[in-house]
Amino acid sequence: MNVYIYSIIVVFVISVACGFVFIPAILNFCKAKNLYDMPNARKVHKDAVPRLGGVAFMPSMSIAFAVALLVINSTQELISINVWSLFFLISILIIYATGIVDDVLGLPAHVKFIVQVVAACMLPLANLYLNDFYGFMGIHGIPYSIGFPLTVLVIVFIDNAINLIDGIDGLAASLSILAFCGFIYMFALQGIWSYAIMISGLVGVLVSFLYFNVFGDVSKNRKIFMGDAGSLTLGFILGVLCVKYSMYNEHVMFRHAFDFIMPYTLLIVPVLDAVRVSLVRMFHGVSPFKADKRHIHHKFIRAGLSQHQALLCIVAVAVAYIVLNCLLLKVVDNTLVVVADVVLYVILNLVLNVFIRRKELAAAKL
Repeated sequence: MNVYIYSIIVVFVISVACGFVFIPAILNFCKAKNLYDMPNARKVHKDAVPRLGGVAFMPSMSIAFAVALLVINSTQELISINVWSLFFLISILIIYATGIVDDVLGLPAHVKFIVQVVAACMLPLANLYLNDFYGFMGIHGIPYSIGFPLTVLVIVFIDNAINLIDGIDGLAASLSILAFCGFIYMFALQGIWSYAIMISGLVGVLVSFLYFNVFGDVSKNRKIFMGDAGSLTLGFILGVLCVKYSMYNEHVMFRHAFDFIMPYTLLIVPVLDAVRVSLVRMFHGVSPFKADKRHIHHKFIRAGLSQHQALLCIVAVAVAYIVLNCLLLKVVDNTLVVVADVVLYVILNLVLNVFIRRKELAAAKL
């Protein structure tokens, strides 16, 4: 193995360790300051749970990544930080800080949205934008005037999609780990090791977080939610990675068929769920931004599954989509792949509706 692969492994291990140090400290802080996510009619959880788990994400990733840079640079195989990376870091820190403020003090939705847009604008300003659809719906090259707002829309949409899917234990973290692992492989394949190493640091702390989030005991103050500091940060990073990998730049990455579809595929469940829920809300005359219990995880639970069962089913759906799209791309173009994905998602929701109705009818007879 080369030094970069060793670095990915080391960064992952260091980040896991940092998570197991930082998260218990955050739990104790939340208990001392009485910072809890309180249950209500819309939420699935029944107990007051600390919600600052996402605060551990950036420090853990940063420490692990810094160690890797020191080791790699000492071997004279230097990793350079360009203007894209600098703007990437600044924009992430803006989102991360906004999430913390929202978790502690609370922020109006429109304020968070404005911050997301401002942070997302920094990437096209650094000349990182969607510039090619690779034949999707017959579209290839995209000019900067269209790519700029389209990039901002994609990043902000994915950011909110991850935030919205964070409704049951482990779901946002598990889907993010799955997507990040895909990006590690794709960036490593392209030789863009700085991104692969950085992402592995985020995967590491997410593994630590999952332990406390899924298996933590509320009575022992060992259960935690990621909060907006976590979900908004994860969503923003995933949005930027989608744009970074999808952008055609022959001087950075060699062109191949997966450039447009695979980033979308890695995030297909939260993306399609956010689109579906928004459309359903508008159909019923409700604001697409109004929170409710129409998300895919709510539907699995209403169909009779427990939180953990719903988590496993949704992750299985995400994995199935990745396998399916990899196979489909070998025989059809990317437009037909997206059409097939949407059709299958509609069928999945129709099947869930049948099970939900059966359960509700059975309950009504009791």
